[in-house]
This record gives sequence, C-alpha cells and structure tokens, in this order.
Amino acid sequence: MAAAAAGPGPGSGPGDSLERPEAEAPERRRKAHGMLKLYYGLSEGEAAGRPVGPDPLDPTDLNGAHFDPEVYLDKLRRECPLAQLMDSETDMVRQIRALDSDMQTLVYENYNKFISATDTIRKMKNDFRKMEDEMDRLATNMAVITEFSARISATLQDRHERITKLAGVHALLRKLQFLFELPSRLTKCVELGAYGQAVRYQGRARAVLQQYQHLPSFRAIQDDCQVITARLAQQLRQRFREGGSGAPEQAECVELLLALGEPAEELCEEFLAHARGRLEEELRSLEAELGPSPPAPDVLEFTDHGGSGFVGGLCQVAAAYQELFAAQGPAGAEKLAAFARELGSRYFALVEWRLAQEQGGGDNSLLVRALDRFHRRLRAPGALLAAAGLAEAATEIVERVARERLGHHLQGLQAAFLGCLTDVRQALAAPRMAGKEGPGLAELLANVASSILSHIKASLASVHLFTAKEVSFSNKPYFRGEFCSQGVREGLIVGFIRSMCQTAQSFCDSPGEKGGATPPALLLLLSRLCLDYETATISYILTLTDEQFLVQDQSPVTPVSTLCAEARETARRLLTHYVKVQGLVISQMLRKSVETRDWLSTLEPRNVRAVMKRVVEDTTAIDVQGAWWAGCSPCPGFIAAPPSTTRWGSYMRRVFGRLRAATLARGPSPFTAALGSRAAMPPAIHPVPQWTPTS
Repeated sequence: MAAAAAGPGPGSGPGDSLERPEAEAPERRRKAHGMLKLYYGLSEGEAAGRPVGPDPLDPTDLNGAHFDPEVYLDKLRRECPLAQLMDSETDMVRQIRALDSDMQTLVYENYNKFISATDTIRKMKNDFRKMEDEMDRLATNMAVITEFSARISATLQDRHERITKLAGVHALLRKLQFLFELPSRLTKCVELGAYGQAVRYQGRARAVLQQYQHLPSFRAIQDDCQVITARLAQQLRQRFREGGSGAPEQAECVELLLALGEPAEELCEEFLAHARGRLEEELRSLEAELGPSPPAPDVLEFTDHGGSGFVGGLCQVAAAYQELFAAQGPAGAEKLAAFARELGSRYFALVEWRLAQEQGGGDNSLLVRALDRFHRRLRAPGALLAAAGLAEAATEIVERVARERLGHHLQGLQAAFLGCLTDVRQALAAPRMAGKEGPGLAELLANVASSILSHIKASLASVHLFTAKEVSFSNKPYFRGEFCSQGVREGLIVGFIRSMCQTAQSFCDSPGEKGGATPPALLLLLSRLCLDYETATISYILTLTDEQFLVQDQSPVTPVSTLCAEARETARRLLTHYVKVQGLVISQMLRKSVETRDWLSTLEPRNVRAVMKRVVEDTTAIDVQGAWWAGCSPCPGFIAAPPSTTRWGSYMRRVFGRLRAATLARGPSPFTAALGSRAAMPPAIHPVPQWTPTS
C-alpha cells in the first residue's frame, strides 16, 4: 500500500497508469483529513497532510489511523521493562477514563441539539418529498396550460387580426369625429367662457389640420376653427385689457394668447403696461397716506401696506413674466429689470419720505421693526430681479436711516447737555431764601454727570436695536463693522464727548463777549466735570460701547488717551478762565473803590470799609469753591491761614499776583497820581509757571 501511495516510479511503464487512481485515493483522503483538521484549529502541518510528529502510517502510533494493537503490544514487550510496562498501563487507563468522561460530557451537553437536529432532518426529508410531488404536479399543469393556450391562439389568430384592425379604425373614426365636432366645441367653450379648454382643443387639432389641409373637408374645418380662434383671441385681449382681474388672471390670459400663436413681443409690452397700472395704483395709495389732510399711519403700518400691496404685486408680476416670456432671453430680462427698477425707485422714495417723519422720535423700536419688515419683504423680489438691484437699494435705505438716527441721537445728547447747563445756570441764579441754602456745586455736578450718563446709556440701548440678531439686516457688513466702529463709537460717543468739550471751551471767550455772562461757578463745575471725564468716565463709556457693539471693523478709532487729553485741556482752560474772571471781578471792585473816592479830602478811616468786607467774602467763597474743585478742605480763615497753605490757595495766589501785575502795568490810578508816585503800592508779584491739575 505504501508503494501504491508513492505512485509510479521513474521506470514505470504505460500499464501502470491504470493503477494511478487507486494509488491517488489515499492522498486525497489525507488532504480531506487535513482540511478538516485545519477547520478545527489543528496545526498547519497536520492540516496539509504532512506528518509533524510520528509517521501517520506507523501501526504503533496510538493516535494514527493505522494503529495495530498486537504490533503495539509486541513492541512494548520487546522494548520496555516491567516497570515501564506498568507505567504505560496506568497512563493508558487514565487516558481512557479521561476520554470516556469527555465523551459523556459532550453527549450530555449536546443531547438536546442532537435531538433537535434529528427532528429537523426528518421534517426536511418529509417536506422535500411533498415539495417534489407538488412541483411534479405543477409542471404537468403548466404543460397542459401551454398546450391549451397554443390551441386557443391558433384558433383566434384570424379574429385577433381583425379586432386589431377594427380598433385602429375606431380610433381613427373618433379622431375624425373630434375634428368634425371641433368648430362646435370651440364655439360652445367660447360661449361658456372656458377659454383654457378651447385653447387645448385647438392645440390638439392644429397639427392634424395643417397636415391634411389640402383636403377640402379638412380645409373647411380649419377655416372655421381659425375664425373661432380669432374671436377667442379677441375676447382674451379684451379681458386682458380691461385689467379688472388680478395678476394670476392676467397671466392666464397672456399664456392662452401665447398658446394661440399671438406675437410674444407685443404681449410682453402689454403685460408690463397693465402691471405698471396696477402697481402705480398701489403707489398712489401709499402717497395718499402721506398727504397732509389724513393723519399718516404709523411707520410699521405703512411698511406693511407697501409690502403686501406694492412689493407683493411686483413679485407676482416678476414671477409671471419670467414664466411666460422665458423665451425672450436676456433682452426680456433687461426689460423686466428696468421696469422693476423704475417703479422700485418711486416706492423707495415714498418709504424714505415716511421714514424721514420718524426722525423726530426718540424710540427706535418701532422704526427698527418697520425697517426689518421693509428689508424682509424685498428679499423675494431681490432674488427674482437680481439685475434690478432692489435688495441692495433697500439695504442702502436702511443704512442711511441708521446713520440719520445716529445723528439724531448725537443732537439729542448735545441738547441734553445744554439743558443740564441751563438748569445749573438757573440753580445758581435762583434767589436764596433766608435760612435755606441752595444746592451746592457737588450736588449740581452729580446731577449733571448722572443725567448725561443716563442719556448716553439710553442712546446706546436705542441704537443697539439695529444690531439685534432677530433683525434681518443686522448680518450685513455695514452693521457688523462700520456702524459699530465709525457710527456708534466715533460718530455718537466720541463726537458727543468732543462736542461737550467744545461747548465747555466756548465759555472761555473774552469777558466782553460770551464769557462775561457765564457764572464763574459754572466754569468751575464744567472744569471739574471734564476732569472727572478724563479720570474715569471716558474710559467707562468707551468700554461700555465696545462691549455692547462687538466691533469687527479694522478701521482706526480714536484712542482713549486722546479723548482724555482733550478733556484735561478743557478742564485746564476752564479753570484758568474761572480764575481770570474772578480775579477781574475783585480787581475791578478794588479799582473802582479807589478811583471813586477823593483821598485828599477824606476823613481818617475808623472802620473797615464795606468794599473790603465784600472782597474778603468773595475771596473766601472762591477759596471754598476752589477747595471743592481740588478735593481738599478750604482755608479756615483768610487772614489767619493764607491761601498758600493749600494747593488751590497757592494757585490762586500766583494767579492773583499775575493779575495785579497786569493791572499795575496798565498805568497809574487817580489815587496814585494824587500821591505823586507809586511808592505806596506794594511791589508786583512776578509771574510763576502755570499750574496744571497734576502739579
């Protein structure tokens, strides 16, 4: 068998090829066993049929397929001593018991599976047997049916051909009947107003009538249909020109006329002319609402009326035009764009006129809602008529209104600041009742500062509505960048701060002009207000603005340090002017008291003159006000504690010295002329460096 398994040798002849299948059978079995071993996870050598350990053909291999117990026992008796024989027996008994135990365990664990598999196989055998019987019967029945069908087809073949011919003739007769009845049908449809059905009838028969128009009968039908069609086209044109129906009905008339073969260019012009009439009527209605006699509706109602009337009608016209006259090409699109651009400009003019009437109000909520609806309504015509630029024009109007509102709020802040100054003037000029003091400078300053800050916050909250997320135009580049940086921050806030500084500096004019009527306390209050702005308020306001309006624009803005420097310079100028005004008042008082008295004939003074008491009182009041401005305590006494003991007093002393020197430089007074020299006057105090708030 080993020789047979080895196959024919090199010297085998042709006769050995007959024994080759028998010699290759064990090799195939080994390969099959190898594939099974590979499936159950055995070694690759065993799976491939190659011997990994002992020879599989060895009869003494317990695990081999060719194991022979007699040969194995003879080999053990010959080669092994008694002790090894005993050990082999013990080991073999243990392995037998282990294998028996494993076999029982496998049987117990898979008993139900074996039973189920057996039942399933039994059922499958029965089912397949029944199915085979049914398939056999079905094949027999199909054969019988095929045979009967062939017989029926052969029997009815002649009748089927005749039925097909008759069906064709019937269809042709129905078409001919439709053609002969076409004039009467068209007439009935025209009388009933079913113009669409009449046009469909005409479309179905047009090609056939043109193809067979050389025949007299078809020619007569075609002539009758043309007469009726002409009357139908005339009625459609009359209905279209009356214009009493809406845009959908007008579009239907144009569509039917185009289906009847009317010239598209002429219909296009008439369609736009009728649409112009309807839209101009809407514009006249809007213009009537803006007239002087009836009260104008609120801006929200006005934009709703314009959006539902004019803008909605324009959308319908554009959609119908593009559907009906798509074959016109770019020329037709440009004609529609020019039509929409012309009427849209008139509508925008009316909207701007109405929006201009809202510029006087302080609340932006209603205006922003109206602008939002106005912008939203123009999205649809903007998409349909991109060449007309309606959406861009609407956005420009919204941006222009936003800029105007910023200017209005700036004017409101300036008016509020001037109103605060007027209140301060009135409070300072109000007469004081006996035993009751009026408001001090600190209280007036607090009122002015809080009032201005509240107006600024109210203006920021009002203009912030333009950038709300729910507003349709807030995502436009202008409102995300330039409006926040250049409009709100620079135009409104920075512009107001600079306007406030300029207004305050306008009080520093010469005494003969505007500055002479300005209360000195107001100058000091404005100086302190500018100083407070330079210290903290400007930084706070700009930080608040930047937080509310997230600026995405990269354009340059005014730094905080620049505004603080301007406020500081304004405070310095106001303070200097205050000192000059007060010094001028006191110096004029002293000068007049000296010049109006005849010192040669006067009596010897016994008491302090009233004018000197007034000078001391005014100087004490100036010291108190200056101490409030500088944030320090006033001098307890003008004589016991001279002004030089405080920063404010030192500054006052230097300024008064400069004013005294300037007074003496103007020339001798009558008193010094009477004495004959200036020796009696104390020497002038030389000018000292100018004081600044940081010194």
